[in-house]
Amino acid sequence: MRILITGAAGFLGSHLADRFLDDGHEVIGLDNFITGSRENVELLRRRDGFAFIEHDISVPIDIPGPLDGILHFASPASPVDYLEIPIQTLKVGSLGTHHCLGIALRKSARFLLASTSEVYGDPQLHPQPESYWGHVNPVGPRGCYDEAKRFAEAMTMAYHRHHGVDTRIVRIFNTYGPRMRPGDGRVVSNFIVQGLRGDDLTVYGDGSQTRSFCFVSDEVDGIVRLFHSDEVEPVNVGNPTEFTILELAELVVAETGGRSTIAHRDLPVDDPKVRRPDISRARELLGWQPRVALEEGLQRTIPWFRDKVTHGGAQARPLT
Repeated sequence: MRILITGAAGFLGSHLADRFLDDGHEVIGLDNFITGSRENVELLRRRDGFAFIEHDISVPIDIPGPLDGILHFASPASPVDYLEIPIQTLKVGSLGTHHCLGIALRKSARFLLASTSEVYGDPQLHPQPESYWGHVNPVGPRGCYDEAKRFAEAMTMAYHRHHGVDTRIVRIFNTYGPRMRPGDGRVVSNFIVQGLRGDDLTVYGDGSQTRSFCFVSDEVDGIVRLFHSDEVEPVNVGNPTEFTILELAELVVAETGGRSTIAHRDLPVDDPKVRRPDISRARELLGWQPRVALEEGLQRTIPWFRDKVTHGGAQARPLT
């Protein structure tokens, strides 16, 4: 197949590009580097079958030649990023999705939308099944990301129903692994950088809020299985094993050498108290479930961050 991946310079996008190349497909990566990494693209450029276009998908573009699939992963995905660039976040979720769907329609290509567990907001139902409509504050500071993704899902289903575009929607829960930006402000990357530097790990609130962490190889496998499936409705892909933020912090301290202590700060506005996927549909429809436990995943991730901290002067940033 010939596949277009928007956001290919990003953490998940670059891993997906690698997976499709591993499977023998041709991949066109597209990114404007607003949060993506040129280093990730350089790694992909070394591989046969990869081509790259530097472009903002919020602006229309024509991709020459046939396409069999489009995976739309272009978007800031860290609260630190989308709170700094809320307009761009809204545009790539709305206009960018519209443009990708237009390309899919013209090329008769399958379209997969990278949606998010953030569509559930601060959930009142736990764990979260795909049937849950969510509890989102549309005018809060996080609304630029949450509502962009909710709009993107609605646009995707409208193109499917009205134009017959072959669509898929994956709702991604917290994912971690090598190639995360050390300063992206996400909780796993922040904790690892702080732990490697011997700094205090910044825990917001009392640390009792929960998240479910999926290693990148598991996440990519679930996404690829969904792409190749016949399922049109949204599917959660994430690890259902739930940890408190305090438990994560203590595990990272142990795995990074035990020099750090934990410092508590005020909880951010609209920060979800719980987050855990119900993956019943992924198990039933895709035959998928995660294999990598959090401790193993951290052990496979920390060496990558250690290299960045040692040679790149990585800084931790506010997290969620």
